[in-house]
Amino acid sequence: MATPKVPAADHALRILSLLAASRGPMPATMIAAQLGIPRSTVYHLLATLQEHDFVMHLPEEKRYGLGLAAVALSSAYERQEPLARIGRPLVAALVDRVRMSGHLAVPHGRDVLYVIEERAPGSPPLVTDVDVRLPMHLTASGRAVLAALPKAQARALFPDQRAFVHRHEPGDGIDRYSRLRTVLDETVTRGFALERGSVTSGLTSVGVPVLDHRGWPVAAIAVTFPDERVPDDRLPELAAEVRGAAEVLSTRIYGRRTVR
Repeated sequence: MATPKVPAADHALRILSLLAASRGPMPATMIAAQLGIPRSTVYHLLATLQEHDFVMHLPEEKRYGLGLAAVALSSAYERQEPLARIGRPLVAALVDRVRMSGHLAVPHGRDVLYVIEERAPGSPPLVTDVDVRLPMHLTASGRAVLAALPKAQARALFPDQRAFVHRHEPGDGIDRYSRLRTVLDETVTRGFALERGSVTSGLTSVGVPVLDHRGWPVAAIAVTFPDERVPDDRLPELAAEVRGAAEVLSTRIYGRRTVR
């Protein structure tokens, strides 16, 4: 006997699925048209989903995107065994090649959550241990993820200055979205994320996103090393090693190669 549908739940899940498949936030009218749901019903459901943080409203654009609760739900899946089991040997091999500590992190709201941590022999102590959360905008992993998101989605994650936290005073300088956007645009131009001392003074990290089949960043791989170890002109070479590991992981989770 077939289980009877609950129309409201069915519609809400279809809305979330549509937003998840979209490259960016969508107008409510487009959601209603694509799903064949009455517009008034869509507005009511979006309001309920927004109340529970599964959807966020971008009033300037009159669009709706996935909220922090949906992002957290997604990363909860990524934290489970499949991603860790696939990623661990790739990160370990990367660490063996470059002789630097490597990590795999997933987005968790405005943070990144570290799910794999491989320490290189003789490397300095790090705070990026398994199950540690750090502010996304401060880390190479987080910046790699944010730079790969549609601009509207990244903007929605950081609506005001209260969304920005710092590990050091006077801070790393990223205390508003305009400054974060500059960092993310530089990341896109450079081809990899770079963080110098925002997490731990004297340490630098290079990160590259792991993309799913839609080109959406589901994780990031990064390596960390003392500032003086790698001169600036060697950073692209190091980033290429990190990118290679991220591309293999993207392929193995039925994703696609990162854009060089």
